[in-house]
Parts: sequence; structure tokens; C-alpha cells
Amino acid sequence: MMNPLHAAPPVSAADLNYILENNATLWEELRGRRIFITGGTGFFGCWLLESFLAANHAFDLQAQAVVLTRSARKFRERAPHLANDAAIELLEGDVRNFAFPAGKFHFAIHAATESVRTSPTNPLASAPSTELLSTIVEGTRRCLEFAESHGTEKFLLTSSGAVYGRQPSDMTHIAEDHGGAPDLLHASSVYGEGKRMAEMLCSLSADRTQMECKIARCFAFVGPHLPLDAHFAIGNFIRDAMRGGPIVVQGDGTPMRSYMYAADLAIWLWTILFRGDSLRAFNVGSERDLSIREVAETVSAAIAPGIEVRIERTAGPGVPVQRYVPSVQAAKKYLNLTDGIPLAEAIRRTAAWHGINT
Repeated sequence: MMNPLHAAPPVSAADLNYILENNATLWEELRGRRIFITGGTGFFGCWLLESFLAANHAFDLQAQAVVLTRSARKFRERAPHLANDAAIELLEGDVRNFAFPAGKFHFAIHAATESVRTSPTNPLASAPSTELLSTIVEGTRRCLEFAESHGTEKFLLTSSGAVYGRQPSDMTHIAEDHGGAPDLLHASSVYGEGKRMAEMLCSLSADRTQMECKIARCFAFVGPHLPLDAHFAIGNFIRDAMRGGPIVVQGDGTPMRSYMYAADLAIWLWTILFRGDSLRAFNVGSERDLSIREVAETVSAAIAPGIEVRIERTAGPGVPVQRYVPSVQAAKKYLNLTDGIPLAEAIRRTAAWHGINT
């Protein structure tokens, strides 16, 4: 796996060319313009910056990006090929109270969110969870305030499928018009409820200004820049496989999930920013659903065929299957979007990227 002491390598030229080709008609809108990006040093943000710089160089757009980060030094050490590009300016600060950079910014992408793993021993009423809610809500408020005062024409919020609350077990794919919501009496709902509040703030901003606010409700993803030692199941499975196994499934393996490759994610986010209707939410993710057991088995087959997949728990009788799978028919219908990279190939590309600095 990639050594955390080494700088992250760029994503492959094949991935970047794939993004540029699929968004070929969009990039001209960036020519000579500036974009403000929060969360630019995270998983989503790195892919946005990788694709932004690829388009900027390929088409000589002469665009500029200002990227908010808590530590410019750490980002330069981790991703110098991104941080040191002349088209990138790093702005240090907290998303809730950062100092506004001067000048006009035609576009803004708010992708900054802390991710906190929930568990019975880590109740979200604790300080980290209060911090999470504050980061989501106050961070969105601050970003909208910035965008409204700096001539921003199009603003993209990366929201989450968590806004729907628990997906009904008899609903195979959840659509944007589903009326579900997080349970406010459970602390584990803080992330989803925070994202709902962020979407409402976007709605209020669009209502009082001429700015177009775009909403991307994101589900689950895999690809280079995804941490393999965090709380992302597929990342953990890839780590286990790269170590020779076994691949350990902490639960019973029955929950249903789907995974979109990060290059497709970048295509979708840029398309929603430039072409999505204001205040129309779009689910972002794959409709190809698998059980967590099947995800682990797919990782095994893609990286190290024959290694053990170990299921730690036994499924209880009559327990409804947990699902977290989007319907993306709206994105297909209104934006002509598809997810083109199959999961097995996405897994192989992710493992190859992490293996560069082994």
C-alpha cells in the first residue's frame, strides 16, 4: 500500500483522459475564470483538482482555483503535484470562519465535511459529533456568504444519500423524491441531518440571489486517493487483499451497497456544476448493487483470487436487509450521465495506485 510518508502519486493519464473526453463540452466555461473549492485536499477534492488541472493544461484554459485547506504545508507534502501547480492557490483556514480571498469567483464547490464514524461507544452527542454538525452547517453558511459576495454564478454542494435516512428494506434503489429523513432522536443521524440543513441553506441562498445552487447527493465510491485505513469498507477490503488476506467483513455481509469509480464521480460533479438545474438534487453513485459479502468477494477476485473472505458475524433470522443504493435515473435523464467503469476494474485501478509507493 502507499506509504503515508511518501507523496501521493498523480492518478493515471488514462483516468484523466477518460474524464476530459466525457466532459469535453464543459471545460470551455472555465476559460479565464476562477473557482473556489473547499474540501480540495480530501478524496472528492483531490479528484476535482486532478481533473481541473488536466483540463486547464490540455485546453490552455488559464483558469485559477483557490483551495481552502487547514494546512497548506501538509497538503504540499502529501500531493505536491496538485498543491504546487501555478493554477492552484492554497488558502489556509477553517471552513466555518475562513478569511475571504479577494476578487470575483465565477464558480464554487463546497465539498468540505468532516467524516465521523458512529458506534455505540462513540455517541454523536460527543464533542467530535457536535464539531461535525457545526462544520457542515456553519461551513455551508460561510461558503454561501462568500459566494454571494464574490460574484459566484454557480455553486455546487456535495451533499449525501444520508439525507434520506434509513432506506426501506423493500426499496431496492432510493430516488431523489423519496420523502424519508434521518431520525432526529438518534445521534447517529447527525451527518444526514447536517446535510439536509446544508441543502436548505442553498435553497434560501438561491431564493434571495441570482446564484444557481446545484445539489449532488453522493453515495459510495472507490478509487485512488481513497484511504485504505479509514471507515470505508471497500478500502479496508482492498488493504486486506493487498496484504495477502484474509479479507475481513466485520458484520454479517448482508447490507447492500454500490460503488462508483472516482473518475466517473469527477465527471458527474463537474457536469452537475455546469449543467444541472438549480435546486434540482441529483443522486450520484452506481445502481449496480451488491451485498457487502459480494463486494469483498469482488475485491478478492480482482486483486488476489483465492484469498479467504472472512465473515465475522452471522445474519439473524428475519432481520431486514440494510440498503444504501441510489436510483440515478434523474442524472441519466436530464444530464445523460452514466457510470462507465465496472467495479472490478475500479478495484484494480485503486489497488494499482496504492501500490505505486509500496
